Amino acid sequence: MKILIVEDDASASAYLDKAFRESGHVVDVSSDGLDGYAMAAEGEYDVIVVDRMIPRMDGLSLIHGLREQKVDTPILILSALGQVDDRVKGLRAGADDYLPKPYSFSELLARVEILARRGRSLPSEETIYRVGDLELNRLTRRVMRLETDIDLQPREFRLLEYLMRHTGQVVTRTMLLENVWDYHFDPQTNVIDVHVSRLRAKIDKGFDNPLIHTIRGAGYTIRDSAR
Repeated sequence: MKILIVEDDASASAYLDKAFRESGHVVDVSSDGLDGYAMAAEGEYDVIVVDRMIPRMDGLSLIHGLREQKVDTPILILSALGQVDDRVKGLRAGADDYLPKPYSFSELLARVEILARRGRSLPSEETIYRVGDLELNRLTRRVMRLETDIDLQPREFRLLEYLMRHTGQVVTRTMLLENVWDYHFDPQTNVIDVHVSRLRAKIDKGFDNPLIHTIRGAGYTIRDSAR
């Protein structure tokens, strides 16, 4: 997915740039409305993420101008202005979604992905996840591999469940911190590495086919490498 971010706050845009790239997406960044408008009008983007308060052309004017030019790329507004009237103005200007600041990146990522596949039906969430000979039942909280029960601590179960929900995809540290640990900042610890190591010892040790894999510089993935 190719994403355009129009945000004048350097630290905010750098964070989004890094987080989206870690999630496997291509990102362009603009720090003002006029440049962002030109890039959006000429480039081919799957989704545009726009801050409302940007220099040279505000976010609402940018969106209105793009819609006037028949640019129908899905647009999500990020803004510290989160009142109902503000959201209504953004949507009426032509935005497809509106997320007030502060926000969770995992929620932003989900909204962006939904916009990118707009018009396609979304799969319902499963009760049982399977990867190779590993099975996780979300209702009974039971994990088995080759008919052998695996005893997991609550955090380990949550970590495995999140990995299996995204089977075959790269799960970044940012995604794990937000969705498994409920952190919306980087605690600068090795807590993820420690828990992944413990989970590997329970899931993969003693089996010929390892399922949990480290993607250097990106994060982790779970997949059946024997297939």
